[in-house]
Amino acid sequence: MEELIAIASIVGVIIIGAMTPGPSFIVVAQISLSNSRAHGISAALGMGLGALVFACLALLGLHLIFTKVVWLYAAFKIIGGLYLVYLGVKIWRSAKTALVSPDEATNDNTRGQQTLFRSFSYAFMTQISNPKAALIYSGVFAVFLPAETSVWFPALLLPALLFVETGWYVLVACALSVKASRNVYLKSKSWIDRIAGGLMGALGFKLMTSTR
Repeated sequence: MEELIAIASIVGVIIIGAMTPGPSFIVVAQISLSNSRAHGISAALGMGLGALVFACLALLGLHLIFTKVVWLYAAFKIIGGLYLVYLGVKIWRSAKTALVSPDEATNDNTRGQQTLFRSFSYAFMTQISNPKAALIYSGVFAVFLPAETSVWFPALLLPALLFVETGWYVLVACALSVKASRNVYLKSKSWIDRIAGGLMGALGFKLMTSTR
């Protein structure tokens, strides 16, 4: 039961993180809008697999290190918690800021020329080079990962995370391939950012005050 709660908690927070507008969102948006829905879906798969890399590292590496080096875990709680609080405040304060990257409208280098594989690889590299994603995954796992897990725990958790990350960006690709849907999302950005920022900040406080 504890492992099921942990899986639900981790997946729930990752859903919030995936839905938070940022570099990954902008990349999928640009690819979808400047090429096609198929290119956007390829990019979504790249984002999902990139997130899976972070999940595997967090599951296999950080948990082992933190159980062996107690002071490192304590330091990570403080640094990671402060960063998540900072990220939450930043997201909240940017609720009124325009979502689209300033150079999106003038970036025509890949318009009509980008292959599906290039869309996939570009998104994948963007995801794994994003330090925010690495820290969020590490922080979430540090908070919710049980002290002991069974074999089926990663067998359920990792596919669920891949589904969440890929599924969200597939929805983004499909939605943003239609201009009307994109405009609706932009109108809702303010309250979505405030909810996401508040939850991310709460996660940061939980990380810093957790006693495990």
